[in-house]
Amino acid sequence: MTDHVIVLDDGPIRILRLNRPDKRNAITDAMYDALSEALENAAVSKNIRCVVIAGGPTAFTAGADLQDFLRAAQRMEGLRPQATRFLHRIAHAGKPLVAAVEGVAIGIGTTLLLHCDYVVAAIDARFATPFVNLGLVPEAGSSLLMPRLMGTRRAFELLVMGRPLSADDAKALGLVNEVVPAGEVESEALKAARQIAALPAEAVAASRRLIRGSTAEIIRRIDEESDIFKRQLKSDAAKAALEAFFSRKG
Repeated sequence: MTDHVIVLDDGPIRILRLNRPDKRNAITDAMYDALSEALENAAVSKNIRCVVIAGGPTAFTAGADLQDFLRAAQRMEGLRPQATRFLHRIAHAGKPLVAAVEGVAIGIGTTLLLHCDYVVAAIDARFATPFVNLGLVPEAGSSLLMPRLMGTRRAFELLVMGRPLSADDAKALGLVNEVVPAGEVESEALKAARQIAALPAEAVAASRRLIRGSTAEIIRRIDEESDIFKRQLKSDAAKAALEAFFSRKG
């Protein structure tokens, strides 16, 4: 278990905190594994009734660690198994998911919210999915879930054109439930989690399954996206975009 993911149980609430502030909580393979393990354990726990995913005050997460993407592209590999494991697990999450979003939520930082049941965002939070800018395609089932949530045109604007969303925009489109001052994000997320945890667990689980629809359909789309992502990651366009990104960083 990496120390870049802190797992804390507060009564019936499991809190998963991304803790890599020097890299804006960019998610590494080890972090994906830690998140998956914590979600898998929560799914079978009789004590855990709700899971809260949080980041830090300046970044929920800047997305997947692009160093991993660059290495995969250079080795002619695809999406890493650690990432795929996490995507499958969050689609299969057995307990309600609440997200507490402060700062930037980029790439997977935005698309994972589509699997959450309740999202609280800071008023200055920013959401972006720059996959196509990197020569890649959307992931996490977002090509299925986002058009359902906000319509195809707005989904195209976000997933293909890469235009960012403000917190208010995200709320208007249904991606976020509450927009609050930055210092109140976690307390409001925990309040929602406690409200969910206090409800009859079986009724919550059954209602959640009805609302979310077919998990098998979502998993099929995740896998389809992953196959295309793998091909795109090997493309000259993706390699050039990733190398250009790191040359600018340098």
